[in-house]
Amino acid sequence: MFDFRYHVASLAAVFVALVIGILVGVGLSGRGFVDDAERRNLQQEIASLREGEHAARAEAEAAARGRDAFSDYAEQTYPALVAGRLEDSRVALLYVGSVDPTVDFAVTGAIDAAGGSVVRMRALSVPVDPQAVDDALARRPALRSFRGPDELDRLGRALADELVAGGRTPLWDALADVLVEERAGSFSQAVDGVVIARSAPPQQGATQDLLTSLYRGLAASRAASVGVEATGARRSAVPAFVRARLSTVDGVETPAGKLALVLVLGGAQPGSYGQRPAATNGVLPPVPPAPAEG
Repeated sequence: MFDFRYHVASLAAVFVALVIGILVGVGLSGRGFVDDAERRNLQQEIASLREGEHAARAEAEAAARGRDAFSDYAEQTYPALVAGRLEDSRVALLYVGSVDPTVDFAVTGAIDAAGGSVVRMRALSVPVDPQAVDDALARRPALRSFRGPDELDRLGRALADELVAGGRTPLWDALADVLVEERAGSFSQAVDGVVIARSAPPQQGATQDLLTSLYRGLAASRAASVGVEATGARRSAVPAFVRARLSTVDGVETPAGKLALVLVLGGAQPGSYGQRPAATNGVLPPVPPAPAEG
């Protein structure tokens, strides 16, 4: 979320720099470089700049109060807005890297409050060792065609299909010891949605190629697939998710972020939502009427 205190500090720094510059000018004028009339003009400019600084501070503080009021309102209305929107929906949670506790708490809480459930979670170990992947596939004759750098796109999309469809998952079974760092839940059921979060730094080479194909496979699946991240993410994964045509939500731990996630998983307009510049579709998708009780 945009930090208005930083905005105020930046404005103050600009005004201080201007005032210092003018004061230097006034000091020089006192030594005879400029006349009294010019000195008065400089002093008037200083007074005007000080007034502008005070006005900017007041405007930023008012905006901060408005932001806090909106946040309080969103916090209070959030439970009513999400209730029943994911009733009986099943969701898979996929991490690229270790489980992020902030994201995990926000996502599972949002889905639960909306009546859905996270039925499986997989955290991928990155970077991927291409040779270890090929060796694991070679031990399964039916999967040998997925070996090699030229098959990474097909492998990533097939992993996406299995993650969504559940049931028999030969690729996930074969690669569990190579790709999976942490797991919860089974593949016994198909899912209606997938939430993807990247806790690891951006990847390169074969790992990047495999992840890109996995993302694209999820984006093209029948499940609503959303890439998410918390407000404090140092290296945003949103651009990578967007390039793969996934919907995205930043600030997923905030009430607005959790609501956006629930709405997109529930079938709202796909897009990029949140507070960051990459959120080109605004803070929230259009909010459809809440489902009728009973």
